[in-house]
Amino acid sequence: MGVSHISNRSEKPSERWSRRGILTVLGVVPAAVLTGCSGSAGAAESASSGGVSATASVKAAKTPTVTVSPADGTKKADFSAPVTVTVADGTFATVKVTGNDGSTLAGTFNAAKTKWTSTKNPYSGTKYTVDAQAQGAAAKTATFTTKSPGETFVGYFTPEANSTSGVGMPVSINFTHAVKDRAAVQKAITVTAEPAVEVVGHWFSDTRLDFRPETYWAAGTKITLSLRLKDVEGQDGIYGIQSKDVTFHIGRAQISTVDLSSKEMVVKRDGKTLATYPVSGGNAQHTTWSGIMVISERFKQTRMESSTVGLGDEYDISDVPHAQRLTTSGTFVHGNYWASTAVFGHENTSHGCVGLHDAKGANNTSVAGYKFYDSSMLGDVVIVKNSGDKTVAADNGLNGWNLSWADWKAGSAV
Repeated sequence: MGVSHISNRSEKPSERWSRRGILTVLGVVPAAVLTGCSGSAGAAESASSGGVSATASVKAAKTPTVTVSPADGTKKADFSAPVTVTVADGTFATVKVTGNDGSTLAGTFNAAKTKWTSTKNPYSGTKYTVDAQAQGAAAKTATFTTKSPGETFVGYFTPEANSTSGVGMPVSINFTHAVKDRAAVQKAITVTAEPAVEVVGHWFSDTRLDFRPETYWAAGTKITLSLRLKDVEGQDGIYGIQSKDVTFHIGRAQISTVDLSSKEMVVKRDGKTLATYPVSGGNAQHTTWSGIMVISERFKQTRMESSTVGLGDEYDISDVPHAQRLTTSGTFVHGNYWASTAVFGHENTSHGCVGLHDAKGANNTSVAGYKFYDSSMLGDVVIVKNSGDKTVAADNGLNGWNLSWADWKAGSAV
């Protein structure tokens, strides 16, 4: 750029510019131009006056970026890990994750409110919608669908839902697949009682888990079984599918004691003697199990064959009246119409069952077999003593009461 010559003689001393001064002033011009190129004049003035820098203004203007895992549109997402939602260049206001079944997946934010993590894993075979709202930004919506498990298992439980049982009825669960991770499965199952009492699970095998309190249930107890087995991995690649609550009730307290020395059964209900019946137990070659047994099945009439209990063809009776099962191995307390009435109360002649005098057809209301059956229910306790045989195995029927409380608790996986 050219500069006109100015005579020093015509200038006042205060108005004189040296060449060096002129160059110094001119040197400011490129800087001003550069500032104009990188931002507005207002930004330059703000910077020179101690305001927000141009770089900070750009940073503040960034839009929050929300990321969902599993990613939006995933069709076979993993259900063994929690859902996470993160935001960059911002903080969250709300995050909501809803399944196509109407359920909501709960979660928590980190301290900075830049990450949300579900407190539980998503369920398998479910479509989820994620609605995430960052502060000062538009809402972000994403969807994903979890894959279905390949192989599954369920637990069949006793007693029946909404049923009423005797005070000896445990909650017994039999699984359709062997369970390898017993702790994980047991943690997913709870049994609670009203009035409250400690209830503990005991594994009898890889497919059977029973629950009971230290002593018999109190009469009138309400029991709730909560199954949260859905997506619990029982063993490699095999997942539970149940998520439900069921309730049972305990009725009156009936406990019957069979003394095969005196050949008599005393029935007590709520602590008072209800009836006393003469009985006949197992003979010397086929003694009856001793111990605490629980009625697990009831039949007004049923067929009994010796071949089913390893006794060949010794008997086959098609219409045994008033039969109530005490063990899986075949012990019953039942009516007997084929033996002389003189047997009951005097001789032990059976093949291991406890028999009471009865009538053919199971309709005679005056006989002991009918009366005892009519007074009984599933879950009632029958105690056998002085039988000449050992105590029945705790897993032979619903007979876990034969284990001490310490031994019972030792069979828990949690």
